[in-house]
Amino acid sequence: MLRVFVLMLLTVSFSTGMALAGDTPSRAGARVYFINLADGDVVQSPVFIQFGLSGMGVAPAGTEREFTGHHHLLINDRLRPNRYNRPLPNNANKDNLPSMLSGLLRSAHLHFGGGQTETTLNFPTGTYTLQLVFADRHHIPHNPPLKSDLITITVE
Repeated sequence: MLRVFVLMLLTVSFSTGMALAGDTPSRAGARVYFINLADGDVVQSPVFIQFGLSGMGVAPAGTEREFTGHHHLLINDRLRPNRYNRPLPNNANKDNLPSMLSGLLRSAHLHFGGGQTETTLNFPTGTYTLQLVFADRHHIPHNPPLKSDLITITVE
C-alpha cells in the first residue's frame, strides 16, 4: 500500500511540473570552482578566497542577462536538491561571520550579489567546509545547478 501511495505522489508531482531546479538555464559545460583553495588546505585568517567560473558570466543580482548570475558561498553547509528551486538564504556578512561560525548555527551563507569574484574573510580557528553556488538574478540556482565541489579547509 505504501509503495502505491509513493508512486501516486511521484506521478502527481512530476505531472504538475514540480521544479527540480530554477527556471534560469545554465550553459552546458559551465562550472564554478575555487581558484586558490583546494580540499585539505591549511590556511591563516583572514582567508582570501577567489571564485572561479567558466562558461557563464558574472552580473550583479537583479541583472537579467542570459547565462549570467552571481556567487554564493556556503560555509559548513552544502546545496541540497530540496533547495535547487528556491532562493538561497543570506544569513551572514563579512562583519558577523566570526560570531555566526562560533555561535549555535556554526554555518553561514554569504551572497555576493554585487558581482564580486573574490573576498577576504575572518574565520575563527577551526575546520570548515566551503561550497560555491552560482545563482540567477533572484538568488535561485540555475538549471542544472552550478555548484563547486565541497572542500574542507583548516584555519590555524
